[in-house]
Amino acid sequence: MTTSAVYRPAPVGRTELLARLERVLETRGRALLTGPAGVGKTELALAAAARAESRGETVLWLATLPADRNIPGASAAALVASVSACASWPGPGTAHSGPGGADGSHGPDRPGGAGGPGTYDVLEGLPGPQRTAVAMLCREAPVPADGWDPIALRLALAQILRTLTAARGPVLLVVDGVQRIDDTSADLLRFALHLAPSALRVVSVETPAAYAPDTLRGGMPGPGGAGPEPLWVPSEADVLAVPPLQADQIAELLIHHRLPSRMAGRIHRASGGNPRLALAVGRSLADARTPVHHAEALSLSGRARDLARQLLGAASPAVRSTLLLAALALRPTASLIRRAGRPTAEADLAAAERANLISLGEDGTVGFTAGVLPSTLVHDSCWTERSAGHAALARVVDDPVEAVRHRALATDVPDGKLAAEVAASADAARRRGNSALAAELALLAAESTPVRHGSQRIARLVDAAEEAARAARADLAMRAATDLLARDAAPADRVRARLAVLDTAGQGLSDLDEIYVHAMEDSEGDTALRAAVQLRLAVKYVLADGDPVRSRAAAVESAALAGSVGDRRTAAKALTVQARMDRVLGSPDAERVLAEARALEVFERPLGVRNAAQILTIRHALFDDRLTDARDQLGALLPLVERRGPVEDAIELLRTLAETEARQGQCAAALAHAGRSLALTLEAGLSPGPAWYALALAETAGGSFARATSYARRSVRASEEEGDHVFLSRSLYALGRVQLIDGDVATALETLRRVKAGERAQSTVDPSMLRWHEELAEALLANDAPEEAAALLAGVRPVAERLGRTTVLLGCDRAYALYLAASGRPDEAVELLSHTAGRFAAAGLPLEHGRALIALARVERRRRRRSAAQSALQAAAAVFERAGALPWLGLTRETSSRTAEPAPSRGSTTLSSLTDAELRLALMVGQGASNQEAAAKLYLSVKTVEARLTRIYQKLDVRSRAQLAAALTALPGHRPTAAATENPAAG
Repeated sequence: MTTSAVYRPAPVGRTELLARLERVLETRGRALLTGPAGVGKTELALAAAARAESRGETVLWLATLPADRNIPGASAAALVASVSACASWPGPGTAHSGPGGADGSHGPDRPGGAGGPGTYDVLEGLPGPQRTAVAMLCREAPVPADGWDPIALRLALAQILRTLTAARGPVLLVVDGVQRIDDTSADLLRFALHLAPSALRVVSVETPAAYAPDTLRGGMPGPGGAGPEPLWVPSEADVLAVPPLQADQIAELLIHHRLPSRMAGRIHRASGGNPRLALAVGRSLADARTPVHHAEALSLSGRARDLARQLLGAASPAVRSTLLLAALALRPTASLIRRAGRPTAEADLAAAERANLISLGEDGTVGFTAGVLPSTLVHDSCWTERSAGHAALARVVDDPVEAVRHRALATDVPDGKLAAEVAASADAARRRGNSALAAELALLAAESTPVRHGSQRIARLVDAAEEAARAARADLAMRAATDLLARDAAPADRVRARLAVLDTAGQGLSDLDEIYVHAMEDSEGDTALRAAVQLRLAVKYVLADGDPVRSRAAAVESAALAGSVGDRRTAAKALTVQARMDRVLGSPDAERVLAEARALEVFERPLGVRNAAQILTIRHALFDDRLTDARDQLGALLPLVERRGPVEDAIELLRTLAETEARQGQCAAALAHAGRSLALTLEAGLSPGPAWYALALAETAGGSFARATSYARRSVRASEEEGDHVFLSRSLYALGRVQLIDGDVATALETLRRVKAGERAQSTVDPSMLRWHEELAEALLANDAPEEAAALLAGVRPVAERLGRTTVLLGCDRAYALYLAASGRPDEAVELLSHTAGRFAAAGLPLEHGRALIALARVERRRRRRSAAQSALQAAAAVFERAGALPWLGLTRETSSRTAEPAPSRGSTTLSSLTDAELRLALMVGQGASNQEAAAKLYLSVKTVEARLTRIYQKLDVRSRAQLAAALTALPGHRPTAAATENPAAG
């Protein structure tokens, strides 16, 4: 096999593990990669091999096959063939070639190769007995009845590897699938590696096989049991266990393979973090005829189900029977399964754990490593097996709620008495706070109700759908609604079931138009239900349609209808949505309406759906930069919501807390809370777009700009998949902001223009909700569009003044100061930036304070006031260090290195008149770039480059590219290229 000589990036989520692998190889020379099938061991080894090749090392790749295990010497013969295929060792007139052909073949048929010029016969130089033994191994000579000489063959293989390393330098041998090596080859390789020089490094890739149960009871290994002895006795330092990917890494993997990432949480649960399984599930979703919604079950047919069966195939039928009981139980333990009729439970479970199918806790608790495994066990079992398993578990579980559940699942005959018991158990689970179990039991109670009790069954289906909505169990809500809608239910019941589905849809509302239409039809004549439907429409209009005007109208109607029938809860929610839209639209009534909503909500527990008045009050405090007030309210509300409220409220509060802390300069706390928000989001199976947005802001504040960019891009993609206009604008803002801060000004301008277009399309007026104006103005200045920047700032300032958005005006002042500097008025710019920095500090916004100081330092640097620039940077660094804002601290160091310049030389003062955009272009042209090349690199039109060059020539009083290159020598460290001086007319 040939690995690409291109420097291959680490597989998704494996950067640190790849670095550790390379360190182990460097220090110890041997490394064993181990883990379950599909976890990515081979990809990791491929990355290490590609990097070795990029350093000029020789790579031997020995990929074993299942049949090799039963063919003596098969793997050793393949290794000899690999050596021969890559052994065109440099000779007169020959060039180095990689390991094997470009198609991955092993080269010529005989081990010695074709024998052409510059090639090397691996048998050449071996003593006669060793040559004969190798020829027998490769079936080039007949094998006598007593077999080949084992000692000669051992020595021959060792000599071949020694000779290869002596001739070619460092060699990396990768043995992929060491568990499939036959015993003879294992013995030969073990001996050869024992005598191998240090220049030969080895990566062994192993997929542990399950122990057969009789092995664990003292017997001999059975089929599929332990493999051959290891190629060397590994120490703990040699062994690298390849773990499953985290949920966030699975999302990144899906994006990397251009698969939908909006269901990353559910895919992670189904796959257990196994990359191969996750990609199979992701592809099955991508290939679905219609988009799979959050409220629908994941499609696990085809490739994903087959991969699960392959993983389960590592276990014997007896072990799989034991695992089926574990899949049927709510809280499976080894003791429970043994008492349910599996006397060999402990041995069976140990075998399954060895095969990475389950994990066993110290107390005997059983957890499957991937959700697709228990679902496949249940899917592939017959009704008789499942019924018997539930009946056995019902007899031995110690919880009456669980016992009732198993009794109900053990029969397919509806039973009124049993259904009542299940309904009572659902109430018990609800009282315990186990909302997920309550939702499952509520649906089971409905399904256990006899057909002759039709009205009772429908009532229980409605209860099940609403219980599922409270538990954020989209799959159960859809099951209950589908069953109910297939029956002769009253319009009110159909509406309630549909509303439950909508309440579990998260951000993905764009594909549910039919549900809204039917809900409106069925709510005709029922004022309370019509109010509830209008409330959900108000949410849809803003999230899916990006229409705050229409959303406000629906919210107003919902509040009026709910108020007319005394439904304070719905009225409070509707007024909350209205207040949010009033804020978006710049209405002065927003706070008054929100106060009304809070007054109605005062008697409610924090059990409301999204957009509760309490939460919006906190969001308004965040928008107004009343950050201490926001944190205090969050600290009081969050524990209540986490204990009693819906998961979506907890997610929104954690996200808001992360945004508040990032704004306040509490960087470590912001990262922690944004991470919790993402974890809850993925666990609930909701779209990760909003949580990724919060993480992008937190990473921008205190993590890394690179990670912030990655999270922002993911959020943009997820929001586009969901059709979520609100978070699409927010995600683009987060992306454009970090691009601008990190110096990618051309791309930032393009991204922020998209934000402007989106916000204008949504009729957004209030500039405090998404502060893109100041960022876009700075991007325009950096791209040499000062007049457009000035016009943008002039347009937003009156709105901010009218609404009293003080800190928005401060952001505009920072951007306007940069405009003054670009317009040749640096004194005014310095005065305004100094004043703005002080006001940001007084407002408790440390990152904005430090950012204004960096801008001040850059203006001072352009004025050639090195001491003032250095002083501003030191002050900024102190601010960022106190806040733990590591990426911003790096910015101060970068800028500081540019301020530490020697005294200005003749002509350097003139250079300071150039804007940053003009200086970038001047440097590029001064280094020989043509107008077309500069336009391509700067994402500008050629006409814009020509116009900008004209201004540069005028400011520097030069008339040619040669004179421009000469003028740039005043910049410290700049050297003109030959192209610039020899071709002054380029362009």
